[in-house]
Amino acid sequence: MSGLTIFFVIYAYVAITVFILGFLYRIWKFGRTPAPLKIAQTPAPTSGGGVVGRMILEVGVFKSLLKSNRIIWLFGYMFHIGLFLALLKHFRFFFASGPGWIAYITTFEIYAGLIMLFGLIMLFVLRLVVDRTAFISVMNDYLLLILLAGIAATGLIIKHFSRTNLTTVKEFVLGIVSFNPQEMPTEVMFIIHISLVFLLFIYFPFSKLMHSGGVFFSPTRNQVDNPRERRWVNPWGKAPESIEIASNMTQDEG
Repeated sequence: MSGLTIFFVIYAYVAITVFILGFLYRIWKFGRTPAPLKIAQTPAPTSGGGVVGRMILEVGVFKSLLKSNRIIWLFGYMFHIGLFLALLKHFRFFFASGPGWIAYITTFEIYAGLIMLFGLIMLFVLRLVVDRTAFISVMNDYLLLILLAGIAATGLIIKHFSRTNLTTVKEFVLGIVSFNPQEMPTEVMFIIHISLVFLLFIYFPFSKLMHSGGVFFSPTRNQVDNPRERRWVNPWGKAPESIEIASNMTQDEG
C-alpha cells in the first residue's frame, strides 16, 4: 500500500469520525437546551399536526426564507437541489450494486453540478453586493461558500475534463466503507476533490451547516402557539416561602 493511500485512509477515517461524533454531539446539545418560553413565530400553528406541516414546508421548500427574501431563496434552493442530486449520484460509490433509478439520476449529473455551482456563486456574490447581507456576513460564511464551490467545481472537472477511472474510485470508497482499504486513485484533480470533501466533513459540525439538524430544534419553528392554554411558571414563583418573604418585605417597606 502506497504512502498516499495510507495518508488518505487515515484522513478519511478521521474526517468521518469527527463528522459523526461532532454532529451527534451538537444534536445532543440542541436537545438539551431548555426552551421554556413560548416564542413561536406567528402566525404559528396551534396544534402538533400543524407544527409537523410547518416543519415539512420549512425543510422542503424553505418557506420562511421564500417569504423574506426571494432572491436568496432562489439561489439557495438551487444549491440545495443540486447538492441533493449530487449526493444521489454519489450513492453508487458506496455499494457494490445500486438500484436502477440511481443510474437514471446519473444521466442528469452535469445539470446537478452546474446548478449547485451556479447557486453557490450567486450566494457568494449576494454577500458582496447586498449591503444588508454583507453587514451580517463573517469570514466563515465566505470560506464555507468557497469550500463548497471548490468541491462542486472539481467534481465537474473530474467528470468532463480531467477524467478519473471510476472503477478505482469505487474500489477505494468501498474499501473505506468495508474497512478493507484499497489503493487510492492518483489523479491530481481527484486528490484535490476528495481532500476538500474530507475537509468539509471535519468542518461540518462546527459550522453553520449544522442548520440541517438544528432547524428541528428551533423554538420559533417547532413550538405550538398555545401560550394561554399551557403557561410556564417559574418554580420559585409558586413556592410558598417566596410568597411569604415577598409579603414581609412589602409590610416592612410600608
